[in-house]
Order: sequence, then structure tokens, then C-alpha cells
Amino acid sequence: MGYLPGPALRLRTMFSYAGFIWTLVGLLMLASLAVLPFADGEAAWSWAFLYPASALLLGGLTTWRMARPRTYVTLTLQDGGVVVLLGWIVCCLAATWPFLSILDLTFTQALFETVSGFTTTGLSVVDVTTAPKVVLLWRSLMQLAGGAGLAIIMLAAIAGPAGTSLSGAEGRSDQLAPHVRSSATLVLVIYSAYALAGSLAYRIAGMEWFDAVNHAFAAISTGGFSTRPESIGYWNSSEIELVTVVLMILGNLNFVTAYLLLTGKWRSVLKNGELRFSLLLFLAAAGLLFWFVAHHGYTGLGKQVRVALFEAVTAATTTGFSTVGYTGWPAIGWLVMLLLMLVGGGTGSTAGGIKQYRVYLLIKSVWWEIKRALLPRGSVPAESIWMGERPKFIDDSDLRRATCFVTLYLVCFTLGVGIMVAYGYPLRESLFEYASSIGTVGLSIGITSADAPPAVLWTQIMGMFLGRLEFFIVFIAALHAGKIVLPIISRRKRPARS
Repeated sequence: MGYLPGPALRLRTMFSYAGFIWTLVGLLMLASLAVLPFADGEAAWSWAFLYPASALLLGGLTTWRMARPRTYVTLTLQDGGVVVLLGWIVCCLAATWPFLSILDLTFTQALFETVSGFTTTGLSVVDVTTAPKVVLLWRSLMQLAGGAGLAIIMLAAIAGPAGTSLSGAEGRSDQLAPHVRSSATLVLVIYSAYALAGSLAYRIAGMEWFDAVNHAFAAISTGGFSTRPESIGYWNSSEIELVTVVLMILGNLNFVTAYLLLTGKWRSVLKNGELRFSLLLFLAAAGLLFWFVAHHGYTGLGKQVRVALFEAVTAATTTGFSTVGYTGWPAIGWLVMLLLMLVGGGTGSTAGGIKQYRVYLLIKSVWWEIKRALLPRGSVPAESIWMGERPKFIDDSDLRRATCFVTLYLVCFTLGVGIMVAYGYPLRESLFEYASSIGTVGLSIGITSADAPPAVLWTQIMGMFLGRLEFFIVFIAALHAGKIVLPIISRRKRPARS
């Protein structure tokens, strides 16, 4: 066991792990065909899934088996980023085929739908009223896999020192167990239990089985794809909305926190600073939406409470389901939703955005700075935030990383909004739509559509992709891949010594 030396051998190892991810997505595409016996007249569409699935399986298995190292390899976080980047790019390209062949979308539209699925965003250019069931199920399966993390799924099947690097590259560095494979398996067990319980709960609440399964997958992955153009509002059911709120909150929970809840370690859960901040955020946002939006815009106290609570939770968890439209809302309602989408969900969960932990950390740092100014000269305070089962002591490097991430996030957000405004969209709508894209939320006020200019869709694609993989991993992985590949190329071009 050890780190394989040499750039060629390291690159080979990375391709091996990426091949495994391609294989898993190929199997996932085949799984979407399970709906065909229950969908009249859709068997003819099976080839649209069999061709790309076969290509992924053949290419993935061949790459994995031929490039796999004989001993386990300790990959760095940068190496893991290259694996995840390779896995995501190839899978997203292959997964466009059903949308291209069945729905006759352009490549840009098909890639947009695919990236929106795997990044658990939920923005869509597909007309769900005419799309076949096999396509709708495929969209939900993409979100289910993207929410669990393709790297996490992979780690449940393989073991070795590469594990921490791969999960860290997808923004999930926390572990539930000492060993990476055990931790990944626990995540998948919890995640699968959410999906099964959610499907059953939706069915009991009044959905048909097909709708129930699709919405359960989308809810626990905080994805937001729906089988209905009106989303959850189609049913206008308090029971279905309650099930959705519970599933969205579960999807928003850090998997470590969820594990502590399931094992009865309530004291550690109650001390969790991010969780307390999350609850405060939900309640404050719901209160503001109730008083300034729902109280004046909807009739009946029950409806007003439902709208305020549901819309606050769907934005804060970056899920993207909706029960009402936003075009008639007052400006303060838009502002609340915008801020919720920017803050995002829980760290180490399926949610996107800046993440509540980073915002909580920066807010705490302001308080710590005020306290330091009042302390006697020479005092060295030890600041900490409770995470998991123990406090985590915060140093300047933690604050620097959080500040850099937030800065980069807001810069990319500003650039994306600028492009939308340049294409003639109003500023308010552009702010809302791109916050939804980069935060992998999925709420829309109409800009995202099949008629949107290709440049706008590509801007959103980049926002969704960067937001899901948390920016730095994409940039670092691209640069790291160049550092590995260039020496190999230069060595091969170098003339042999006489």
C-alpha cells in the first residue's frame, strides 16, 4: 500500500477510478428502463438508453480493469478532484443522448437538463406534460445519484486510501465511521431509507406510485425535478406539502448529524451550531414571508402558513419545489428568497449554495472579533464551533478558506447575473434566476426555458457545475491535471539520447 510515484502511473490510477464512475452511471441508465412495463408505448425508446448505457459500461469497465493499479493508491485531494471531474464530464455528456433522441432537444438544451439533474438543481427546459415516463424517471435518477454523490456511491463499492480524496473532492469530507468504505455505506443506507420512506409517505398522502417515487428521489436529493409543470402545487395538498418539507429538511441535514439523530445522540445534535443556525434561518424566513407576502397575497390562515413555510424551506434547502408562483410577490419576498438561495443548505448534505456552515462561521467570526477587542492585552482566546460529537477549534486558516470561497462565489454570481442582464433580462429576475442556478436550487421565474438564448443556458450550466463541485475543486483539478499531463507529453516528445 502506498502512493504510486510518477505522473503516468498516477494518471492511470485516476482514469481507473473515473472508469468505475462511468460504469455506475451506465447501470443507472439501464435502471430507468424498469418503468417500461408500466408505460404503454414507450418500449421503442429503450434504444435511446441502451446505446449510451452500453458505451458507458464498455468504456468504464475497460478503463477500470485495464488501468486499475495492483495495489491501493493514496490519492491527494487534487487527484481526487481530477477523478470526480473526469467522472462528471463524461457522464453528463453521455446522459444527454435520451434527451437528444427522444425529446429532440438541441445539444445545449440536453446538456442543460443533464447537468441540472446530476447537480441536483432542478431547473428544466423539458415539457414534462409531453415527456415519456422513462425520461421523467431518468431525470429523477440523475438527481438521486447526484445527491448521494457519484464518488460516495463509488466508495461504497471499493476500498482503499483513495477514499477520503474522492469524497472530499465532492465537498463531503466528514465521515460517519473510521473507515471510508464503512462511512460511504452508512451514507447510502441512510439515503436509501429516506427514498423508500419518502415514496411510501407520498403514496399514503395521495400521489400515484410513479409520482411518489419521482418526487421522493427529487426531495431527498434536494433536486426539485417534478413530473408536473406546477410542481408540488399541482396537488394543493397540505399532507403532500408536509411530506415534502420533511424530506427536504432531511436532505438538507449533514449526514453526520442525521447519523447522530438516528443513533439517539441528541446532546451532540442540539449543540451543533450549523443546525441551530439552520432552524433559526427557516423560522425567520418563514416569518418574514408570512407577514410580508402570504398574509396579504393568499386567503385563509392555513394557506398562508403553508405558503410561507414551504417556500422558505424549499429555498433554504436548495430543493426547488414550489407551490405558488413568485411573479406577483412584493420585492421583500424576492429578497428573502434570494438570500436563502445564496446562503444555501447544510455542509456535507445534498444541498448547494454557499452553505450554512460558512455563513455561520463568518457571523461568529464577527462576534469573536468584537470579543477580542474587549479582552485584556495578551489574551489568546480559543474559539470553537460544535461539529458532530465534538467541538472544532477554529483558526485563521479556517476563516481564510471560508472568506475566499464566499468571495469567489459572489464574484461568479455577479458575472452570471451580468451576462443575463446583457441579454436583456431585468436585473431582479436575473438575480433570482442565477442565484437559483449557482446555488443548485431550481426555482425559476421564467428565464429558464427552451427558448432561452444558448449563451444564457451555457452560463447557467457553468454556474450549476461550479456550484455543485464547490468551485475550487474544479479549478484545482483542471490545473492539477495539466501539471500531470504536460510532463508526460514533454517526455514523449523529447528526442532519445544517442
